[in-house]
Amino acid sequence: MAGATTPSSGVWKLYQPYWKRTNLLQLGVVALLCSACYFFGIYHYGDVSASFNSTVLSAVSCDRNPPATTITGGAGTLDFSVHHGADQSLAGFPAVREFPACDVKYSEYTPCEDRTRSLRFDRKRLIYRERHCPEKGELLKCLIPAPPGYKNPLPWPASRDTAWFANVPHKELTVRKAGQNWIHVDGDKFRFPGGGTMFPNGADAYIDDIDQLISLSDGSIRTAVDTGCGVSGSFFVLLSPVPILPTCFAVLNDGGQRGWGAYLLSRNVLTMSFAPKDSHEAQVQFALERGVPAMLGVLASIRLPYPSRAFDMAHCSRCLIQWHLYDGQYLMEIDRILRPGGYWILSGPPINWKQHWKGWNRTEEDLGEVQSAIEAVARSLCWNKLKEKGDIAIWQKPVNHINCKANRKIIRSPHFCQSQDPDSACGALKRWPERLTAVPPRIASGSVVGVTAEMFLQDTELWKKRVGYYKKVINQLGQAGRYRNLLDMNANFGGFAAALIDDPLWAMNIVPTASQVNTLGVIYERGLIGTYQDWCEAMSTYPRTYDLLHADSVFTLYKDRCEMEDILLEMDRILRPEGTVIIRDDVDILVKIKSIADGMRWNSRIADHEDGPLLREKLLLVVKTYWTAPGPDRQ
Repeated sequence: MAGATTPSSGVWKLYQPYWKRTNLLQLGVVALLCSACYFFGIYHYGDVSASFNSTVLSAVSCDRNPPATTITGGAGTLDFSVHHGADQSLAGFPAVREFPACDVKYSEYTPCEDRTRSLRFDRKRLIYRERHCPEKGELLKCLIPAPPGYKNPLPWPASRDTAWFANVPHKELTVRKAGQNWIHVDGDKFRFPGGGTMFPNGADAYIDDIDQLISLSDGSIRTAVDTGCGVSGSFFVLLSPVPILPTCFAVLNDGGQRGWGAYLLSRNVLTMSFAPKDSHEAQVQFALERGVPAMLGVLASIRLPYPSRAFDMAHCSRCLIQWHLYDGQYLMEIDRILRPGGYWILSGPPINWKQHWKGWNRTEEDLGEVQSAIEAVARSLCWNKLKEKGDIAIWQKPVNHINCKANRKIIRSPHFCQSQDPDSACGALKRWPERLTAVPPRIASGSVVGVTAEMFLQDTELWKKRVGYYKKVINQLGQAGRYRNLLDMNANFGGFAAALIDDPLWAMNIVPTASQVNTLGVIYERGLIGTYQDWCEAMSTYPRTYDLLHADSVFTLYKDRCEMEDILLEMDRILRPEGTVIIRDDVDILVKIKSIADGMRWNSRIADHEDGPLLREKLLLVVKTYWTAPGPDRQ
């Protein structure tokens, strides 16, 4: 009715339009919560299939059925298929550059230990045998070929005793070491019986002799360094008194590939061995081919690239180092890298010289004086001589040097731990395997700036999760024997290696010199091994050293330092045919890497982060294809 008003009774109010009854603010809040739940569901579950198996999803493209990238080789099949892959068009990037193969003469090329380049440098103090890396204009822009007939190494532990002749086609050591029962040629294989100059009854028997003097089985000894100069016959020279700075780290290493480190692995002792590249085709190459940790290098004018208090044990068996010269600086360096309470083992000349002096072609007076001088240096370091039995002598470094420091006569002394508490930063480690996951003393004491115990424990759990994901997307990573030698190019706390500790493999943990935090000491305190490396330079190792490379944020770290393609070419050099690469980085960087990798005879695919497709950090999964230099009949 005209002019009528709206009824105001309670009954009428029940039938008001819903938009007049509802508070718009409440409606907005409900809508916002629903939207948040919807997007959280997408983030948490993504579009991921219930069963990962060997599949990975990528959120960049909507193509749900791309062809699988399958690489088949003698060691198995890697299937990096995805449900929807990253955009492969690489729009805006130049056409793929195909990198040619280098000449076959470069099949064993080690850029920073190149013999031709080394002759340009001073031979005084063996400086010419140190690392001398090529200038930018000297870098090779080609792919290092494997020798004709190359085969993937035998799986561990068979590889410890047998290697393919075609992979290291040199018989020099079989002649030079013929009387030592160290290496023999048997058809198309090398065989390593486990003998050596100091191991007439085999390496296991020699290790048993040591085990009778100090325990190698109670978990107190986990990391060892085998120091020596291989078969070069060159004596080490004076250590630089200049403190090591991050910019001065050089990758130097030692001998001992006669079997000691290989056989200690069965006793859960992980050994870092190093030796120079010598004219007899260095034993380092054989060690790596056998699946034993080793690196190239010589101690000349710079110190070893290991942190202080790194090793539980140091070993020298006929290593030819003149420990008694230059005010004992060689032993001072061993003292630096030995943890408090660590052991130094010396076998061979001059130990037991009274029995062997005639066979060594040395005089009794000479050998007696050398041993007396070595023992004098050891006393000046406050080392305690524990045992001398037969051809073996063992010294122990003190837990601290408080009572010794004031009495030392050596001018150039290393920094001593000031604490009298062995559980402090200098401190005692838990026994293996507890030390792997326990908070390392350097972190517990606050010695690593910006790192807390909580951060370390979280990192350990994170890498357990990530490695579990890796094993789902790369089937062979979970198969014993497929991978033996691993390299973590940016190891941080060593979480990647720690998560793989139950697998029959070992990992070289790299702390890049570009890293803001030096964590290599933490890695050693966990019972793992590693070294420093500048990835703008080549690594001191032979081609085809590693079965798997892991690069976490390496290319972001070196983005403005050197060329991406130079790092990738070095990765190709040290990676074995049919080896695997896992690159973890920002998706934009990965797309650029893939545009280069596609011209390197690599098969690759971008895959999602383990937490889902919406994160920018992703994985580039790579398999290096099998190819070799042509044989003589094809050249």
